[in-house]
Amino acid sequence: MRHGSFSINSDMGESIGIHSFGNDNELLDIVDTVNIACGMHAGDPTAMWQTVELAMNAGVTIGAHPGLPDLVGFGRRAMVLTADELRDLVRYQVGALCGFLDAAGAELDHIKPHGAMFGMLATDAELMNAFCDVAVQYEVPIYGLANTEHEAIAKLRGVPFISEFYVDLDYDDSGMIRVNRRGVAQDMDLVRTRTENALRGTTTSTMGKTIKVRAESFCVHSDLPRAPEVAREVASVLQEFVDA
Repeated sequence: MRHGSFSINSDMGESIGIHSFGNDNELLDIVDTVNIACGMHAGDPTAMWQTVELAMNAGVTIGAHPGLPDLVGFGRRAMVLTADELRDLVRYQVGALCGFLDAAGAELDHIKPHGAMFGMLATDAELMNAFCDVAVQYEVPIYGLANTEHEAIAKLRGVPFISEFYVDLDYDDSGMIRVNRRGVAQDMDLVRTRTENALRGTTTSTMGKTIKVRAESFCVHSDLPRAPEVAREVASVLQEFVDA
């Protein structure tokens, strides 16, 4: 359920074969939209199909979550790619998900880069421009970080942009998120404080610096410990903000 103009999104479908990851089932009762892994950093065809079905049954919108081809590193290790290579990787993954969406009678809602790709695109205009080619092809918005190349190039290309805030990740002094190889459990008081501050347009870096942010959608990572609790806390703060 959306809270005013704000939404909660979550990365899902990151299971592989017999190995199951994440808190997808619990989160689907809380979030508004999901970003489904497309097989490169995580996920496989069956996981993609099952997650599409679960999302449709939950009544949430579905986006593609393309990542770098690095299963061992979960897509959280940067790679050196040309713009053409980046575009091909993203188009390949989004196309795969759209095959399942078409079979289920669902539509692609957005595209959101995963992990290290997210960081690479935030600082590289050429790569972000290639990413936008795919969003233009499918005529969908991009989820990303405000005040970075995500937003600047999307605006330049005429691609709708939805700015995210990450309640379960730290920010550095430059305003970039710090993607850890392994997630840690979040303190609920900290989640509440981060959410409240983000609604006012700021967050605090790991070094104590106040950073300007813009939050239209709040991301909760499904694979992190206590993810359902985090999502419920965010939802509670958003509802309080809307009702105030």
